[in-house]
Amino acid sequence: MKQQLFERLEKYNNEMIEIRRYLHQNPELSFKEFKTAAYIENFYKQLGVEVKSGVGGNGVVAKIKGRKPGKTVALRADFDALPIHEETNLPFRSLVPGVMHACGHDGHTAILLILGKVLHEMRNGLAGEYVLIHQHAEEYAPGGAIAMIEAGCLDGVDVIYGTHLWADTPYGTVEYRKGPIMAAADRFEITIKGYGGHGAQPHKTKDAIVIGAQLIMNLQQIVSRKVDPIDSAVLSIGSFISDNAFNVIADRATLIGTVRTFSEDVRGFMEDEIERVIKGTCLAAGCQYEYNYDRGYPAVVNHEKETDFLVTCAKEVTEIDTVAEGKPQMGGEDFAYYLQHVNGTFFFTGAKPDNVEKTYPHHHPKFDINEKSLLIAAKTLGLAALNSQ
Repeated sequence: MKQQLFERLEKYNNEMIEIRRYLHQNPELSFKEFKTAAYIENFYKQLGVEVKSGVGGNGVVAKIKGRKPGKTVALRADFDALPIHEETNLPFRSLVPGVMHACGHDGHTAILLILGKVLHEMRNGLAGEYVLIHQHAEEYAPGGAIAMIEAGCLDGVDVIYGTHLWADTPYGTVEYRKGPIMAAADRFEITIKGYGGHGAQPHKTKDAIVIGAQLIMNLQQIVSRKVDPIDSAVLSIGSFISDNAFNVIADRATLIGTVRTFSEDVRGFMEDEIERVIKGTCLAAGCQYEYNYDRGYPAVVNHEKETDFLVTCAKEVTEIDTVAEGKPQMGGEDFAYYLQHVNGTFFFTGAKPDNVEKTYPHHHPKFDINEKSLLIAAKTLGLAALNSQ
C-alpha cells in the first residue's frame, strides 16, 4: 500500500503545486474564506467524495471509507490567509491587495486535497475511515478549530495528524517533538488613565505616555526575574498608542501585547503578575487603568505514542534526509484543540526555499515556501494515516 500511495502522490504532484498556486493567488482572510471553502467542497464533489461544508462556519469535512473495518483517522489542513500585502515577485503572487498566504496554508490545503484524491482512488483496498478536516480561521482567535469540533468534526475519530510547512527548516527535514511543540498564544490590552494638560506644564499632569513607557520596562522584568529560567515565557508589547498634538500631554495610552507560554501554571502566573505590575506602576504614578487579558490558543501538546509512530513513518519517506526532534516554537496554533480531544501529533515539514540569499519568516510580505516540500508532507501524512490501521 505504501508504494501505491507514494506513486499516486508523485503522479499528482504537479496538480498539487497548481492548486497551491491557485490558492496563493486567491487568498481570503479568516472567517471570510467563502470562495476557498466552495473550491474545496467542489473539488471533493467532482471526485464523488462525501463532503460537508459549513462545518463550524466555513469549515469543510470530507470522509473516505475503506472496504475493511478499521480505525478512523483524521488529517487536518487550514486555509485562511493574512492581512499582508504581498511583496514577492512570484508569477502567481496574490491578486488580492492587502491579503496574502504568508504562512503556508495554501500549501497545506493543496496537500490534503491531493491526499484525499489518492485515498479515494485507493478506497477499495483500504481499511477504516479517513476524515479530512479543512479548517478555516486558524490565524485569528478564537479560530476555527473550536467551532468545527463543536460541530462534530472529531466524532468517532481515533487519532489525528497535522503538519505545518516550515520555511525556516531546510527541505528534506521533518521535525517532531513529544509534549509541547507550540506555545499558548494570549493577548492583553492595557489602558492607562492619566491626567492630560499643556506640554509646557507637566507638573500639573499625570503623563500617560511616561507612565506607559515605565510600565513597559517593568513588565519586561516579569520574565527575566519572576519566571523560572527552566520554564519558557515571552511577553511582547506590539502596540503603544497615544495620539495627541505635539504640545499636549496625554491623558490616555493603550498598550497591546502578547504572552506565549507552554505551561498552564506559567500561563496563569503571567496573567496575574501582569496586573500586579500594572497596579503597582499606576499606584506609584497616581493614575487608574483598565486591563483585559484574552486567552487565545492553548499550547500544542503532542502525544508521545503517536509522535513516536509518526517518526517511524517519516523515516520511510525517501525524500526525507533528516527526521529530528526540534525545538518548541513560540508561535501559536489552534491544532491544540484537536489534541485536547483526540490523541495525535503535529509536526513541521521543512520548506526552506532553494537557492535564495535570504529566507523570509512566516507572516512576512516576501514569505515563500519550497514547493517540493508539499510531496514530502503528503507522503508522511498519508503513510501515517494508512499505517494507523
